Amino acid sequence: MAVSIPKLKKHLMNLIDTDNLTEVDKVERYIDLVQSFRKISKTISDEGETVTTINASQSFTKAHPLITERSKVNASLIALEKAFQFKPQPTANNANTSTYKESDLV
Repeated sequence: MAVSIPKLKKHLMNLIDTDNLTEVDKVERYIDLVQSFRKISKTISDEGETVTTINASQSFTKAHPLITERSKVNASLIALEKAFQFKPQPTANNANTSTYKESDLV
């Protein structure tokens, strides 16, 4: 089941510094790419992964041309994910740093 676009966008916006316009733009581009990826995948699903081209008396069966495009969009999504500068998230280990004592320091 695919995650809804509004939920995905909200999740990403919570992970970034929304005052940083570059990061906000990255989220917008990421969402656009996700929408493109889903449209391409739906088209491939509807039309099939192979297409047959008929040229006069010859016919050729080949992979759907959008499969290559879907791979390119996927690569762009992965690259954009790596470019995000997410805010540090509290973890169980560093959520409560007040438990350290002076003797813990070296």
